[in-house]
Amino acid sequence: MTIRSTSNLHMTSTEWALLLFLSVLWGAGYLFGQIALAELSPFAIAFSRVALATMALLAVGLFAGQTFRLSWKVGALYLALGALGVLVPSILMLWSQVRIGAGLTSLLGATSPLFTVVIAHFLTRGEKMTPLRLGGMAVALVGVAIATRPVADGAGESILAELAVLAAAFCQAYAAVLARRCDASSPLELATGQLAGASLLSLPILLVVEGPRMLSRLSVETVLALLALALLTTALGYLIFFRLLVRAGATNVALISLLVPVTALFLAAVVLGEELSWSVFAGAVLILAGLVTFGAR
Repeated sequence: MTIRSTSNLHMTSTEWALLLFLSVLWGAGYLFGQIALAELSPFAIAFSRVALATMALLAVGLFAGQTFRLSWKVGALYLALGALGVLVPSILMLWSQVRIGAGLTSLLGATSPLFTVVIAHFLTRGEKMTPLRLGGMAVALVGVAIATRPVADGAGESILAELAVLAAAFCQAYAAVLARRCDASSPLELATGQLAGASLLSLPILLVVEGPRMLSRLSVETVLALLALALLTTALGYLIFFRLLVRAGATNVALISLLVPVTALFLAAVVLGEELSWSVFAGAVLILAGLVTFGAR
């Protein structure tokens, strides 16, 4: 798998088109998750989406003749990527959605690029922090404070939910930087390895928390939401994500968070009927402005 030199990481028109499409897939993921939460716990949803997505990608890989290399070192890396990039963020965000809604969860998740630029500064050579990016981070953090103020004035559990989403964003950012150091032969191998790692880690958690009763109460609506989460948001989404990652770099790809909240907020309001206050919109404007600023060249 060819990775561009860190001194020549930029977005072509094709990569911008893929980024836009990915924002729709991941923005809709908040909607699918909210539907599934009516009958399933965050643990059950997290396992179902990664297990189904792993099986789908393995089938694609076998059909395409993809070779999946495995060693103790590679296996450990995939477990780390699965935990940080998929499992932990999924559980934290789904747990938070129950308490603060899909719209605000997606908005706080947009802070992932802020963490990415800091982590990449210390762990990579070609993606360094600049005064412009620091200024953008400051503006975005003010936006987070404004967007979360109505919820912060409420119960302590809501504040914990906000912090949980920020922790999830940090985990995703670290995993994105870490993934660029993985010597995989293709985005398909990398995506399959990460999701397989997440599946292995989530299975024992699911058995302890849920047990066999998980599948006894699923409606058609929930099953369809899980399939959409697994096949579209997760399997197809991570294939596109890793394709972009190896071509454009962690910091550029992290700008997906510019677009995902727009999709998620729109779907949450139109489909789920969530009420969005003026402070959420004001915070969204500042967060997006901050991300545009630190993403500028």
